[in-house]
Amino acid sequence: MIHPTAVIHPEASLGSNVSVGPYSVIGPHVVLEDGCEIGPHVTIEGETRVGAESIIYQFASVGAAPQDFTYKGELTRVDIGKRVRVREYVTIHRGTAKGLGATIIGDECYLMAYCHVAHDCILGSGVIMANSAHLGGHIELGEKAILGGVVAVHQFVRVGEYALVGGVSGVAKDIPPYTLASGARAVVYGLNEVGLRRQGFSRETISTLKRAFKLAFRSGMRIVEAVEAIRSELSHSPEALKFAEFLATSRRGAARVSLTRHQFRRA
Repeated sequence: MIHPTAVIHPEASLGSNVSVGPYSVIGPHVVLEDGCEIGPHVTIEGETRVGAESIIYQFASVGAAPQDFTYKGELTRVDIGKRVRVREYVTIHRGTAKGLGATIIGDECYLMAYCHVAHDCILGSGVIMANSAHLGGHIELGEKAILGGVVAVHQFVRVGEYALVGGVSGVAKDIPPYTLASGARAVVYGLNEVGLRRQGFSRETISTLKRAFKLAFRSGMRIVEAVEAIRSELSHSPEALKFAEFLATSRRGAARVSLTRHQFRRA
């Protein structure tokens, strides 16, 4: 299962049924759990754990030092969950001492070719990043969020769960959960209804989220007022409460919302 040209430090920890391809380099503090597949010409270094049954394809780099001028070699780590797919030329950097101290990727994420995950990012389970999507430091992607190809996300931004950001977008403000966003300076233009239906959300839940969206962005209320209105009127819905909590805790502020989809598409 281990190619003779692979370089594996004797202190690395490899579980059962692990395969490592030609010319890959596995550092001394790396843990590869059961069933991991590491392709050719992969470098995994630093305090890095790769969860069971994950696959890392050729030329990926995982666990390298962060691109942060304040980093002075402190002991930080990368933690990758189970059944994650890391495609060609993906780069994942470890955390910083001033941040979380870790870059965390949840179970069953899919990082397509040429993606970059910077230091101290947190990816929830089931996140998909299409080709050449890039994350700055300290970013949070919620469960099953999707980034289209060539999306760039500014540091400290959050993208909520089940949100979808269209390709070739620049994200400088938070994208609320369950929504669609796109644009050079990403604009939110409604719920991710198709995605929610595909994920098994009921009609009632989607209808409730539509109401929450209208209260937040179509009622004329300030965000603080809208959050309280959602908590009061839609307290029966865990999803609506998550939506309200996301808005209430946003440090960078939510992305601008287009007035109509037609107007957004012209832009």
